[in-house]
Amino acid sequence: MKNTLFLVLLILSISSFAQNVKAPIYKTCEETPVSALESCLLENLKSDFLKEIKIPNNVKEEEFKGKIIVFFTITTSGNYQINYINANAKSLKTEIHRVFNKLPKAKPGMYNGHLVESDFILPFYIPLEDNFKEEVVEADSTSIKKENNPKKEDIQEVLIDKDLNQFPELNSSLSIPFTHQQYNLIEKYSNQLDNQHSAVKPYFYNETEAYKKVATDKTALFKDVHTGLGRKTWNENLIYLKGKDYWFTVNPVFDWQVGKDNSDYKYTFNNTRAVNVRGSIGKLSFSSSLYESQGRFAKYINDYARTLKPANSYAIMPGFGNSKSFKNNGIDYPMATGYISYDAGKHFNLQFGTGKNFIGDGYRSLFLSDVATPHTFAKISTSFWKVKYTNIWMWMNDVRESAFINDSYLRKFVSAHHLSINLSKKLNIGLFESVVTNARSNPNMDISFVNPIIFYRAVEFSRGSKSGNALVGLNTKYKLKKANIYGQFILDELVVSQLFNNSGSRVNKYGFQLGFHYYDAFHIPNLTLQGETNWVRPYTYSHRDSELNYSHSYQSIAHPWGSNFAEFVGIARYQKGRLFGNFKAVYGKKGFDFTSTDVNYGGDIFQSYSEGLTNKNTYYQGNTATILTTDLQLGYIINPTTNLHIFANASVRNFKTKEVIPYFSKENTTWFSIGLKTDVLNNYFDF
Repeated sequence: MKNTLFLVLLILSISSFAQNVKAPIYKTCEETPVSALESCLLENLKSDFLKEIKIPNNVKEEEFKGKIIVFFTITTSGNYQINYINANAKSLKTEIHRVFNKLPKAKPGMYNGHLVESDFILPFYIPLEDNFKEEVVEADSTSIKKENNPKKEDIQEVLIDKDLNQFPELNSSLSIPFTHQQYNLIEKYSNQLDNQHSAVKPYFYNETEAYKKVATDKTALFKDVHTGLGRKTWNENLIYLKGKDYWFTVNPVFDWQVGKDNSDYKYTFNNTRAVNVRGSIGKLSFSSSLYESQGRFAKYINDYARTLKPANSYAIMPGFGNSKSFKNNGIDYPMATGYISYDAGKHFNLQFGTGKNFIGDGYRSLFLSDVATPHTFAKISTSFWKVKYTNIWMWMNDVRESAFINDSYLRKFVSAHHLSINLSKKLNIGLFESVVTNARSNPNMDISFVNPIIFYRAVEFSRGSKSGNALVGLNTKYKLKKANIYGQFILDELVVSQLFNNSGSRVNKYGFQLGFHYYDAFHIPNLTLQGETNWVRPYTYSHRDSELNYSHSYQSIAHPWGSNFAEFVGIARYQKGRLFGNFKAVYGKKGFDFTSTDVNYGGDIFQSYSEGLTNKNTYYQGNTATILTTDLQLGYIINPTTNLHIFANASVRNFKTKEVIPYFSKENTTWFSIGLKTDVLNNYFDF
């Protein structure tokens, strides 16, 4: 019943949008029927324009013959705002502006009783007498019909600018939703730009020209449809309101899928319904999403979610948060995210909200990733010269029963800095540090760790080792013509004297990453290949005080495998038009503990490392698991503006251990699914 009501409301909202749009009214079109207002406006406006315009003497008619197109907006006050003229002559542009200023004001367009801006195209020919021989171009707000062979590239250039109006966020400080699929396209273009900083994600729309290129590519996918319902389905935002210095969009978010794995489940499914509201008012931007979800996934995912059992709750859905039981082996997992973003001058941006952050250039991050549940955060981004400096303060939870106090989860505080420097057009390096504290050591975030320009390791040392768990890291990226090489090194703890004596001391806790991207691989447009390896030593991200581990809601906030592993990742992505395909293979070894002993082998970051092996520690020691996951997804993009697509997915997982692990009792999984999804979040089921 709930789903039926949601669909009915959605259909009604689309229908009402299509039926309650009223075009602007020109002075001579007062008595014109609503259906003919656009054509009346364009016909009469062009007539008045041609009567008034005078071609400047210094404009050579042969140079501009047959190719002048003006893209303009009728604002909510009825004035004309010129957005683009495909002519370079300043005097001609000045004359066109003069004529538009003399045109009579129009009554602005309406949507559901609200004033809205409306975009149009006015083409005219030089010499002017050619305009009266034959109506060469007829234009409205959705299409252009060619009748007398105007230059195709000129019209296309204006159409692209016009279609980009569907992306009002381009000039805002909103964050581009972080999905590996979309960021693959962004980074393909940013790889060729100078002075770009790519490690801290999500990016702001207005900080990189690369996304405008991605948006332009999306406009090329727009279908030539003329009904309101058709445009909303294939090309546009569901609801889009725009005025002077403000805009709002409202879009539904879906993840509907059904499938089957090789367990005794009759079928798997996911039913996510959500709504996203975004907008900008002056320099302040905002985004808010509310998710309602129920699902039953491949058995190993359901088993793992129930293993992450928090106090007074049923399970934790990886990447989403607390959940409750739903029907037969299902999980009900709601989620809400949202933030505000403010441009505080040319060099600073301030954000506050609930969401996820990611630091790195790879598929995985050893610093900070989007694997865990959304968390409350405050962020300051500072950009100048060849430097970008990011401060993030995060409020997280330890939800384990052992940390449950006063009927509440133990509050954890994470402070992080990242300094990115472009040493040349090709080489970037980044310095990272973070510290974890909690409410037992200090009821609130320690003010010492709020300082945005201090070295956390020194503060931790001065306050005592139990005041926090500090990590430092180094990342780098080197750009080639159509490729880049990237890497990370994370250091949790290190005793130099123990590093070179081959003792395998547990106090040497570190990890590294090395990877590459290859864009338009083998000269095939839009084919990207990626390879990556990650190695993390035992006990990394853990602490003597188990409540100071590097986690949130029983999930690692770095690599989803925690520590004590070696991993290899291979990814291929390809897109042609609205069709796309992705293939991913992950192979690795991870050391778990044996259930028959109490020894901590360093793969569980939630245990105190003081209970681990003192020496002779090696990668993936203990109950070694060999893990291989492959995933093939084929899909078709329905709406490039909202990233809505249909897909078919096939996954194979092989998991073998020396000793059976209760929550991964099934060694082999084959899982097929099909569905409809809005691509706004990453899901990591490759564990």
